[in-house]
Amino acid sequence: MSYLLPAAASVTTVATPSIEYRDLSPMLIVFGAAVVAVLVEAFAPRAWRYGLQLILGGGGLVLALALVIALAGTHTTAVGGAVAIDNVTLVLQGTILVAALLGLALMAERGIEQRMAQASRREGPGTWSRTAALASGVRIPVDAFTPQAAATPGSSDEIAAARAGITTTEVFPLALFAVGGFMLFPASNDLLTMFVALEVLSLPLYLLCGLARRRRLLSQEAALKYFLLGAFSSAFFLYGMALLYGYAGTVRFSGIADAVSRDGNSKTLAVLGVAMLAVGLLFKIGAVPFQAWVPDVYQGAPTSVTAFMAAGTKIAAVGAFLRVLQVAVPGLRDDWRPILAAVAIATMAVGAIAAVTQTDVKRMLSYSSVAHAGFILVALVAGNTEGTSSVLFYLVAYGLSTTGAFAVVALVRDKVGDEATTMAAWAGLGRRSPWLASIFALFLLSFAGIPLTSGFVSKFAVFQAAAASGASWLVIIGVVCSAIAAYFYIRVIVLMFFTDPAEDAPQIIAAPVTSTVVALTAAATLVLGVFPQPLFDIVDKATTFVR
Repeated sequence: MSYLLPAAASVTTVATPSIEYRDLSPMLIVFGAAVVAVLVEAFAPRAWRYGLQLILGGGGLVLALALVIALAGTHTTAVGGAVAIDNVTLVLQGTILVAALLGLALMAERGIEQRMAQASRREGPGTWSRTAALASGVRIPVDAFTPQAAATPGSSDEIAAARAGITTTEVFPLALFAVGGFMLFPASNDLLTMFVALEVLSLPLYLLCGLARRRRLLSQEAALKYFLLGAFSSAFFLYGMALLYGYAGTVRFSGIADAVSRDGNSKTLAVLGVAMLAVGLLFKIGAVPFQAWVPDVYQGAPTSVTAFMAAGTKIAAVGAFLRVLQVAVPGLRDDWRPILAAVAIATMAVGAIAAVTQTDVKRMLSYSSVAHAGFILVALVAGNTEGTSSVLFYLVAYGLSTTGAFAVVALVRDKVGDEATTMAAWAGLGRRSPWLASIFALFLLSFAGIPLTSGFVSKFAVFQAAAASGASWLVIIGVVCSAIAAYFYIRVIVLMFFTDPAEDAPQIIAAPVTSTVVALTAAATLVLGVFPQPLFDIVDKATTFVR
């Protein structure tokens, strides 16, 4: 039996979207480097992998950054309107690539820190006798990643891999895929593309969080928590996407905006859809009440991954949220603005208050990250061009400072090579290593918003944008939360410079790459605090979204 179409039936043809390779070139370069890096892991001899991965990763990111700069001023869409290429996208992608280069450098730190036994003679404060170290045979790997991720922590297989000197290089393709997702997330011009980007950036991070060489169980616990909570947030995002599609009949941001502007009746379905989307995005930003994963994951992950994730994820998620609010649902501004303001207040308050009680440096920085998410949301509440430019400036300044702060944490180690993250271990650090303690103090003062640092300029711009939109009351609350946060930052500075060090105080390891990252980010923190105008000139031109 054959089935025939009725004579009146017609076949609908779907036009094949064009691929604008030039406009997509930065993302294509990163994804291409990630794919080649996977092939290197599969086929290259183990002795060659580390060098090849560094060339691929570093070269790919540098080339992508150069292409982003070359695309400045582009205002178009690509792949049938699924991806938006405008100055907002390019500033965010450039910031992500700079943060990724610094994060990749931290992951690339390799070597052996040779230390003397406790009974050996010290040459001076904060230094080890190399002769005694060689004689003692104590060899501590600087590499932050486990030599065999699939092995059970503490098992004979893992010990044998460590003794064989195996170096984990899988982290490089994973990081590159995450960077590609970071870049696509704020460039997404429809909900389907945004969801794909969300998963592309999330899955590699789940794996990277569980690869710590030391404290393996804590690292694996962090990865599992991040995965489970991330899966829930993705489900909320999908549900919100379904609601908005049911409301507007399209997943394109411009189509959703048109549907909202045409609808003169109740917009309840659209508001519920935006609320579900916001759950997934606020989870990635680390805002209250979706911040529970932040301290555990930041503490358990390898510190280089924490730095990479703290900067990249927040930049990408805030950029995506900004595009949703400004392009897809500007017509619902009166509905989402008060709710977002309440979330901003809760985030600033919880982050600042919870940080005061912390006794671990990484957890303190994680709650600081939560508080900064609240300050960023203040600018999103503004919903004006000043808010957009201040968000972009804030993300640049925060990304550089937080990367540097976590890089400092990676340099402070105890006698057995573990990172000395307990607050008490940092007592007297200013006497043993004045330069490192001074740089860490600079980062803390920037987080607190002290003048002549990038943090002060960032907060001033955010509060100014909120005040211009009529949210002066939100600015007052933000200033109060900043004052609370300043307490625990200054407490750490007092601990480092005005407290006597313990007898078994930790030492500063010799890690030239990490030290270079610390120096670069510290210089950027100062320069953006003293001469912020060039960056403001760039972000002021990046306030118009392509639709």
